[in-house]
Amino acid sequence: MGRREMREHIFKLLFVSEFNEAEEMSEQMQLYFDSLEDLAPLEQTYMENKFASVKEHLEEIDNILNENSTGWKTKRMSKVDLNILRLAVYEMKYDQDVPTKVAINEAVEISKNFGGEDSASFINGVLGKISRESL
Repeated sequence: MGRREMREHIFKLLFVSEFNEAEEMSEQMQLYFDSLEDLAPLEQTYMENKFASVKEHLEEIDNILNENSTGWKTKRMSKVDLNILRLAVYEMKYDQDVPTKVAINEAVEISKNFGGEDSASFINGVLGKISRESL
């Protein structure tokens, strides 16, 4: 499984976590991973760790998003766009293996598949501003 596909799965797990209690997420994650064919143990571990790291830094990530998304606070954003942005900001700020341009491009690509009509341009704009001003 490539990084883009794993990134999409992490986004989906972040999205699912919006609708489940924290105590339920380990079971939800296991059900999700059980549904994936040919999932290698290392891939699952990578996705679990990255999911946990994003959740661990959620408050700081949301603060960065709130400071850089004019007129769109995290509470008003669609859950799809918000979780794509959270994953991208995490990668830009905390994941040294992912160059900023790659994080932005991957977020835009995910938004084309899962977001609304304007999601790609919204996400690109917010992440572009963050990369110029906040990191």
